[in-house]
Amino acid sequence: MSGQPLAGRVAVVTGGTSGIGLALVRGLADAGADVVPMSRRKEQVDAAASEVESRGRRAARVTADVSDRASLEAALVQTLAQLEHVDILVNCAGITKRRPTLDVTDEEWGAILETNLTGTLRACQVFGRHMLERGSGRIINIASLASFVGLFEVAAYTASKAGVAGLTRALAVEWGGHGVNVNAIAPGVFRTALNTALLDGTERGKEFLLRTPMGRFGKVEELAGACVFLASDASSFVNGEILTVDGGFLASGVNQ
Repeated sequence: MSGQPLAGRVAVVTGGTSGIGLALVRGLADAGADVVPMSRRKEQVDAAASEVESRGRRAARVTADVSDRASLEAALVQTLAQLEHVDILVNCAGITKRRPTLDVTDEEWGAILETNLTGTLRACQVFGRHMLERGSGRIINIASLASFVGLFEVAAYTASKAGVAGLTRALAVEWGGHGVNVNAIAPGVFRTALNTALLDGTERGKEFLLRTPMGRFGKVEELAGACVFLASDASSFVNGEILTVDGGFLASGVNQ
């Protein structure tokens, strides 16, 4: 793909003000989309929106919390008032916490499932309704390696991301015939401000690196191409797919 395959499109990115979400916001804007980088904190939304505008695209400054349906509904109204329509939804809001499963409380389990899985569903419902009414749209959920394999001492996160994969397939079946393609990206191990100490200073980090055949961790901007592809006309017949961007992690058996 070259040029600006998303020119004239409007993309909403939940969790779009940091880490992977912000990288996808930048990539969508560089591909020509107007972008709404949503999160709960106004100052972070303002900063991300300014990045979109610095790329010559329009941005709406909208705060929302995926655990609050009313805030998502208000975000849709605000987005439509400023940018007229929504063509693309990217669901990046997510949390995790490492803890031995026997020690996980109901509250911890519920909070992770609430944000990662139910929050994704809420955003799909609120913005998906608008897309279905228009007869077109692209939804891109963020899955995980944990959608496919178990990760040590993050049972709630693993369950939530397996759920995101299942939800993606279910919505693809239900909405694909009505012009709304639903897919997901499953990132491998990407270096962010939150996980650098883990990746560089622990045995867990060493194992992640060993299991990645390319011999390095991903850079968050390397996820943008997959997102732009799934948001563009180039993927017009791709529906219900979970596109893994992991340097070969899931393909690996014995690496030496």
